[in-house]
Amino acid sequence: MNKIFLSLAFMMGLVVLASNYLVQFPIKYYGLENILTYGAFSYPIAFLITDLANRSFGKIVARKIVYIGFTIGILFTLIFATNYSDLISVRIAIGSGSAFIIAQLLDVQIFDHLRKKKWFVAPLTSSLIGSTVDTFLFFSISFYGTGIPWVTLSLGDLAVKIFVALVMLIPFRLLLGTLKTAKI
Repeated sequence: MNKIFLSLAFMMGLVVLASNYLVQFPIKYYGLENILTYGAFSYPIAFLITDLANRSFGKIVARKIVYIGFTIGILFTLIFATNYSDLISVRIAIGSGSAFIIAQLLDVQIFDHLRKKKWFVAPLTSSLIGSTVDTFLFFSISFYGTGIPWVTLSLGDLAVKIFVALVMLIPFRLLLGTLKTAKI
């Protein structure tokens, strides 16, 4: 396998691990503890990785990166970030895996459908829809019925993901030319 392909898949796994760990920590500044966690800032990078792979190498390669990244991320999460005596930690692993695979595969399909539009339409649209699906699936599976304010956390999380999706258009555009010249 190609070095770029493996690098993208490994980076995807690291993003999943980091996000699964960071989502456990609310931001305790400016009254944001019931609205936002640190995981909201790292997770949108997964959509950047998927969209770069999709634009540069096509949806089949992007799907493979999602599957490998999913496997790496879940294994890393189960090994490094899951406290098996804490039900919420286990639910985070289940919620993350379920939401990730559904949202990322949806992102690949939407991106592929919109790929012939202006350069920013496909990554922005697919990331926004994927982030919305991911956010509500993850938070409802992970925190419903726990007393954790999952609805407000999911709304705060989604607001940050939308902002980060807009910002990720910059590295998407800059990295696009670099990856297109590589062969997988």
